[in-house]
Amino acid sequence: MDLPHHVSKTHQQPTMADRAARFAPFAAITGYEEMVLEEARITDEFLELDEGTKSVLNAKLQMVQDLLPEQSEITFTYFQPDQKKAGGAYITKTGAVKRIDEYEQLVLMTDGTKIPINLIFEIESERIRVDYHAE
Repeated sequence: MDLPHHVSKTHQQPTMADRAARFAPFAAITGYEEMVLEEARITDEFLELDEGTKSVLNAKLQMVQDLLPEQSEITFTYFQPDQKKAGGAYITKTGAVKRIDEYEQLVLMTDGTKIPINLIFEIESERIRVDYHAE
């Protein structure tokens, strides 16, 4: 016990950081923590719209088509499916519409955003008014 601490003459003594790294916790299962966090992440469920709401959205989309040359500011709320698990998130995007691609069923915004028409939940603008009670 009373012997002096041995210091090697051939090997350099490790720094305190190197010594501390030797005792760092060992992750036996790599990726486990990320997997748990991903599983805990909450996603929204896609809400299926009724026929009345779909017809109102179609009327609003036609009005957006008519406003295209004016580059009016339009706000879309749409569902964006999650790439990793079931569900997704409702996104609200405001901007000008570049064009509506009827073949691909997309609304193309001037900033490059592509919104699938079948996933649109709401369309809002000061320039768009639709009577919900009209048949």
